[in-house]
Amino acid sequence: METLAKTPVNWSDLLNEGRRKKEGSGSTATSNSDSRTEIERDHDRILFSTAVRRLADKTQVFPLDKNDSVRTRLTHSHEVSNLARSIGTVLAFKHSVASSVPDSQRNLPAICAAIGLVHDLGNPPFGHQGESAIQSWFRDHKDIVLEPLAGYSEQLSQDFLKFEGNAQGFRLVTRLQLLNDNFGLDLTYATLAAMMKYPTSSDSLSDESIATKKHGFFASEQSIAETVLQRAGLSRGWRHPLACVMEACDDIAYVVLDAEDAVKKGLASVSDLYAFLRHHGKDDPMTERVVRESEKKHKEYREKANLSPAELNDVSMQRFRVFAVGELVNTATDTFVQNETFFRSEATKLSLLAHSKGDVLRRSLKDFAFRHAYQNRSVLRVELQGYNVIRGLMDMLWAAIVNRDPAKGVKSLRNCPFTRFVYGRISENYRRAFEDPPPEIAQLPERYRECLLLTDMISGMTDSFAVDLHEELLGLVGNFKPESFLRLPSDKGTESKGKVD
Repeated sequence: METLAKTPVNWSDLLNEGRRKKEGSGSTATSNSDSRTEIERDHDRILFSTAVRRLADKTQVFPLDKNDSVRTRLTHSHEVSNLARSIGTVLAFKHSVASSVPDSQRNLPAICAAIGLVHDLGNPPFGHQGESAIQSWFRDHKDIVLEPLAGYSEQLSQDFLKFEGNAQGFRLVTRLQLLNDNFGLDLTYATLAAMMKYPTSSDSLSDESIATKKHGFFASEQSIAETVLQRAGLSRGWRHPLACVMEACDDIAYVVLDAEDAVKKGLASVSDLYAFLRHHGKDDPMTERVVRESEKKHKEYREKANLSPAELNDVSMQRFRVFAVGELVNTATDTFVQNETFFRSEATKLSLLAHSKGDVLRRSLKDFAFRHAYQNRSVLRVELQGYNVIRGLMDMLWAAIVNRDPAKGVKSLRNCPFTRFVYGRISENYRRAFEDPPPEIAQLPERYRECLLLTDMISGMTDSFAVDLHEELLGLVGNFKPESFLRLPSDKGTESKGKVD
């Protein structure tokens, strides 16, 4: 592993239970009737939030799938949370990590569970295709939509050209989730810092480090992010060590369980998986051990149980999942414990699993899922549908956001019946955040705030809601031309902007 670049940060800072709202009010009081620690309360705030429930209808791998046993973002998030909690429990009780910090045996499992649950909260519908659709829409319309930001910091445009679900998740929990103030879920500094896989801005990305390949906050939340990192003893580009644990659990969940879903859907058999891993993980002790034990169980089930081919596939895949997840969780835990001081420094450039003995198995499983699930024709077809739905919605929502009299302000009525209707379909809390922003947001350019409103609305949609809303609005658009708001003046000819033919 690399040489430490800085003195490791203390666990007392990394588990800082302070909150922005409480700090701002000067109060440190906690209800005597609440027996939970502050970090345990974070987990419960996240669990009961509307945004978590929406994950039930957001894509993991297979969009709009009719098979109830195939995973959604919600089941994936619960699985990541469970794996992370397990590692946190082992770190606290078996290895006495952070033992000098009060309540650490309760807080380590709780914070790991919380960040596992929250890690995908900002993802738009249709998985990573949703992110790609948002990015491509801004890229294709950069000259008209982002032109007013040209005289400002490059970060303002990059926030949207490189739109990132992780940054949207941070915005969601720090600003958007509650309506009565501007603190969102008001999570502790510890949880907010640990949920930031990418503690950097969109104009400071670098492939040199795992922590800076994407961005974890928008310009609108930059001051919050900097305060959070400072309170946790960190700085830009310096990951909270438990973010490394959460990322490992996310990787374990998606490479093993996406492979399981591919087998459940009949896109590959469990024997295909064994053969693939034997070839791609040749000479890797962990891969060979997992395949050997899995094949042994597969043979027992085939010879002794009266199972159909589909049932044999299913039960054998479940056994494979147990072996693979167990091996990867154990190696992730061991690697973290052996290098715990290192992971409290800013020096790490690779992920936790990349440092571990499980990296070959992880990469082999990822390659299997890519070939048999992510690139399957049925998946690509529905992803394309989702891509087109999101871009179509962005056209119509954008027209509704900007079709107003600039002199009358952002709260003024839109100029035609269609855009008035569409603007009213934007969630009220997102419109409130746009129309009545706090001072630090109000000073940002109006065009930036318009783009935030657009991405807030798109990201908050579920897969089914996006499809239904797109169909509804197409049925009402009539002769109105939303695309007219996305053309340069020279491209519009004599067409009257935003009016019915």
